[in-house]
Amino acid sequence: MSEFWLISAPGDQENLQALERMNTVTAKSNLSYNTKFSIPDFKVGTLDSLVGLSDELGKLDTFAESLIKKMAQSVVEVMEDAKGKVPENLLANGVDLTSFVTRFEWDMAKYPAKQPLVSVVDTLAKQLAQIETDLKSRTASYNTLKTNLENLEKKSMGNLFTRTLSDIVSKEDFVLGSEYLVTLLVIVPKSSYAQWQKTYESLSDMVVPRSTKLIAEDNEGGLFTVTLFRKVIEDFKTKAKENKFTVREFYYDEKEIKREREEMSRLLSDKKQQYQTSCVALKKGSSTFPDHKVKVTPLGNPDRPTAGQTDRERESEGEGEGPLLRWLKVNFSEAFIAWIHIKALRVFVESVLRYGLPVNFQAVLLQPHKKSSTRRLREVLNSVFRHLDQVAAASILDASVEIPGLQLSTQDYFPYVYFRIDLSLLD
Repeated sequence: MSEFWLISAPGDQENLQALERMNTVTAKSNLSYNTKFSIPDFKVGTLDSLVGLSDELGKLDTFAESLIKKMAQSVVEVMEDAKGKVPENLLANGVDLTSFVTRFEWDMAKYPAKQPLVSVVDTLAKQLAQIETDLKSRTASYNTLKTNLENLEKKSMGNLFTRTLSDIVSKEDFVLGSEYLVTLLVIVPKSSYAQWQKTYESLSDMVVPRSTKLIAEDNEGGLFTVTLFRKVIEDFKTKAKENKFTVREFYYDEKEIKREREEMSRLLSDKKQQYQTSCVALKKGSSTFPDHKVKVTPLGNPDRPTAGQTDRERESEGEGEGPLLRWLKVNFSEAFIAWIHIKALRVFVESVLRYGLPVNFQAVLLQPHKKSSTRRLREVLNSVFRHLDQVAAASILDASVEIPGLQLSTQDYFPYVYFRIDLSLLD
């Protein structure tokens, strides 16, 4: 299980023996793996200041956990198709999270134990706040890029009636620069190909004979060109509609098509170079459109990219780790390390408040072996340490004892200091 229980008990002889009993029972029953959890001796200050720190640390604990969840989710989103590799990118100080927790050592260089507890907590709070601020800024930039890219991708999705045609047509398909002639694009149902070939020249006067050409088709129909005189455009459209042929409103603008293709290339390149861990490199100068829901096949131009062809199929070169992923990995590690230090501080503060001065307690980290054993493990702990709170323990062991305003069960009663570290939330 990726769940840990961080507990503490007084460090006197009686409770050290209780800890030994706990280790013996949990090992024999295969309930948990237990290790000592080292926490340095801090400057305690006043009990009033500890009470205030207890509340502040509780809020900071919640904030830190929420932050690392967001960062883990951001890693998942950025890695996209490489989601199977996410766990190996969510590390703490270069090791997996479980190893870091079980081998935890207080970082004296970053959080000096000789400083007042208030200063240590303030350092942690400022560090996490800065990470959150940077996370918001960086993810906002990433989401803007994704949105812009998705908006362009939408144009290249769908069938011939709705999708952009700029990656399908070429300059050679049109009569350009003529004062009198114009080339129209017409969508013809597949079942009507023969009818189109027989009738398109007679749909209106002044249609150029033998000017039609099939340049692309999808599952529903084909895209044909037809050249005619400008002054009969409206009449041709009307007659075409009567015969269930659809004229697409499209006029070839080489500059606009080039701009659209360059914008798509730039966005895809930015996503690869700046953000993604693994993305296909773009071929310089190529037309690059992402996966399409409907495959459209251009005809008669081998140099034109196939609409519907994926970028991975077009070009397969280059892998790299972009700045956002790199930043997420580094700062996820920093935030996670800070979170475990906060847990250690909470154990220290709560132990002093509960067990009193001078400071003398032993912290232990338990890792339950399986979820089904957690109830039994808690019962063992409550039994071993029930002497720490005889009144509350009696209410558990004897249902006839009632404490006004207090409702306890074996699921929420802790006669010892207890905090939970749940790494499954990051899966």
